[in-house]
Amino acid sequence: MKRYLLLLPCLAFLVIFFLLPLLAMFAESVYQPTKGWVVHRYLEFFRQRLSRTVYVRSLLMGFSVTFVALLIGYPAAMAVVSVKNDSLRSLLMTLLVFPLMTNPVARTFSWHAVLGREGLINNLLLTLKFTDSPVRLLYTRGAVFIGLLQLFLPLMVISLTSALENLPKDVPLAARSLGASAFNLFTRIYLPLTSEGIVTGCTLVFTGCITAYVTPAVLGGSRVLMLSTLLYQKASITLDWTMATVIAVIMFLSTVAVNTLSRAISTIGVKK
Repeated sequence: MKRYLLLLPCLAFLVIFFLLPLLAMFAESVYQPTKGWVVHRYLEFFRQRLSRTVYVRSLLMGFSVTFVALLIGYPAAMAVVSVKNDSLRSLLMTLLVFPLMTNPVARTFSWHAVLGREGLINNLLLTLKFTDSPVRLLYTRGAVFIGLLQLFLPLMVISLTSALENLPKDVPLAARSLGASAFNLFTRIYLPLTSEGIVTGCTLVFTGCITAYVTPAVLGGSRVLMLSTLLYQKASITLDWTMATVIAVIMFLSTVAVNTLSRAISTIGVKK
């Protein structure tokens, strides 16, 4: 019983600084003392064409970045785990963590040197005579996609690396000795046994994509509105705090729904 007392400081911190503010935000989104019940603001959000477009765009962006991060991150994590030299593996992990130690604002603005009108790509295209004038690469969905992928890919790789390191070494060897093909080894051994790492990585990347503000604002601008930038406009420009709170709750519920769905899918895979 005493060992559970060690959880009290962590639980108290989470309740005070996470759960209570979250409940207060949700309560404010459905009822306000001066306005009464404001549940209709949720319906109003989905009635507006702009809001629906921004919501769908944010979900598609989150899903696409998460999917590509998983496709790139899983082989990268397997490559890191397969390294036998401990010093080299530590170096690779340091390189993975290093981008997370850089300010996201600086990492996002650095893409201007690559995607800008006088950036690296446009200069290369003009030099090779592929185009006569600079191509608009900034303030597009592609720019936001690349920025978000570069921003959150390390989280996916780190989550998958941790899951693969906890995988029993004798299980893949036993499967190979029993004649399992590379495809069966991957689908029936690696994927089910690393499902928790996949769920964790997908949740971190998707949540980051949905809630990120700097990257969509810098690389997308007003041309590519996301939920985070729409929330900023409602709170700071139009001063519509009620709608801003509604958007925040929708963002939170969307991430919870995606996490629940991914856990359900991973559970089905384990049962098989």
